[in-house]
Amino acid sequence: MRKAKSQDPIARLCDRAVKLGAVEAKPILPETVVTAMWVRLKCQYGCGGYGGRLTCPPYSPTPAQTRELLDGYQRAILVRGSNRTDIHEVVADLEREAFLAGFYKAFGLGSGPCRICDECDLESCAHPHRARPSMEACGIDVYATAHGNGYPIEVLTKRGCEGNYYGLLLVE
Repeated sequence: MRKAKSQDPIARLCDRAVKLGAVEAKPILPETVVTAMWVRLKCQYGCGGYGGRLTCPPYSPTPAQTRELLDGYQRAILVRGSNRTDIHEVVADLEREAFLAGFYKAFGLGSGPCRICDECDLESCAHPHRARPSMEACGIDVYATAHGNGYPIEVLTKRGCEGNYYGLLLVE
């Protein structure tokens, strides 16, 4: 028996995220996305890549700008991946598909630093259609956001541990 296709475009985008390589994806409310200044400080004082990419601080949106961005949307999709998922690629592809489906305000956020180029040209992005800042680079508390929306996430204490990685697609 053939499974009926969902008529809800957000549900279709969630299904599409899984086909693109995500473990799962689900609709969430943008107001459940937690922003905090300390997250950006962790990038500045805890990441060796700080300032090395246009998608990272200090070039990425601040937590206040991110909150303002989030407040301009009524719907979002939280995308969960694993160690084997390229969340940036999944989110970029999903953003494009959402835009083509009529969600003209679609905007995606990835996980971790952009890895499209080996070295980032800090004057002009060579791939602006694909490069997106990570949730954490924009001051999003990924742990609180994931937990608050029923997703698992834990601190990885050893190399090689299986992790959960998140991306966010804002849709309107």
